[in-house]
Amino acid sequence: MSDLIKETILTGLGIASLTKEKAEKLVKDLIKEGEVSEGEGSKLAKELLEKAENNKKALEKQTEKIVHNALKKLNIPSRKDIVGLNNKVEKLYKKLGEKK
Repeated sequence: MSDLIKETILTGLGIASLTKEKAEKLVKDLIKEGEVSEGEGSKLAKELLEKAENNKKALEKQTEKIVHNALKKLNIPSRKDIVGLNNKVEKLYKKLGEKK
């Protein structure tokens, strides 16, 4: 199986948006056109989906990092910060209530 074919498919479709159905359709089309055998086709579909999943996870991780850095630069508290502050406020309310 040509790596060029794999890379062309992945680039053309946008790797993050590749679904099982799309991969199977692409492979069927390649088999019909004689570009790959059926054995190569099932292997190709599996490889495409694995690469798509790995790239999707990497994209999500990178997006989270970018958003986190943007929030930090804008001095916007994270969910963790807010939860921590809420816990501190609850503890203070309990202490004040005990002293009454």
